[in-house]
Amino acid sequence: MFRGAGTALNVATVLAGSGLGLLLGQRLPARTRSVVTDGLGLVTLMIAALSTASVVDPRLSRAVGTSAPVLIVLGAVLIGGIIGSLLRVEDRLEGFGDALRRWLVGRRGTSARRRDVGGTDGTDGTGGADGADGGDGPDGVRGLSAHHRFVEGFVTASLVFCVGPLTILGSLDDGLGRGIDKLALKATLDGFAAIAFAATLGWGVAASAVAVLVVQGTLTALAALLGDLLPEAHLLAVTATGGLLLVGVAFRLLGIKQVPVGDLLPALFVAPVLVEIVAAAR
Repeated sequence: MFRGAGTALNVATVLAGSGLGLLLGQRLPARTRSVVTDGLGLVTLMIAALSTASVVDPRLSRAVGTSAPVLIVLGAVLIGGIIGSLLRVEDRLEGFGDALRRWLVGRRGTSARRRDVGGTDGTDGTGGADGADGGDGPDGVRGLSAHHRFVEGFVTASLVFCVGPLTILGSLDDGLGRGIDKLALKATLDGFAAIAFAATLGWGVAASAVAVLVVQGTLTALAALLGDLLPEAHLLAVTATGGLLLVGVAFRLLGIKQVPVGDLLPALFVAPVLVEIVAAAR
């Protein structure tokens, strides 16, 4: 099994699940799609709770002390949030999703023009593509809704698929040659989640496969190049912090609050740094 096979499998399941979800979404009433989204939010909340529980793992306490783990996660979220907000990570994620949508719509519009050369009534080009999404041209209310729906689908699915313990631990295992068991499990979960996401949020969910490829591919490559990069305590801190970020994702899905989880992503890099600082100071 080649290194990176886990990420390739994950990308394939996200695309397959998204395609199936798009087919089902056209046949599901709005109420059903809403219930499915709420169910996904609750499941994400459960996964978040399990991940956050890593903060009480004895291996982390032995490395930094019994009272430090919670403070490390708190510090990581606060510092990471400040860094992310200054860097406007959330806006950049949404901008990338919008740019990806425009590129895909442009390709679809080109195909439409080739099929219907000379059309001037708004049924070709990008207007036709937006019509496929929302029923109106890009300047219509439904077209604008389709735009936001694509971006929300891309950002939400990317965060769910890329922020979590299986993403990090599975990619590291893959890169270190320890197998793809964790990523195979994650790929299965993501595939089923993509069905539900795409049924409610549309084809922006399929674009999240790009984020999965970039994030997991980068982690796998780093692990392959640098070997055992992080000790267990550092990984536990990342897992606990990632679980807290997933709570924010769950809040978005449940419509409780649009937490800017993208701006909090730097916390995943701050957490192991704080563990190293505290452990060295003991």
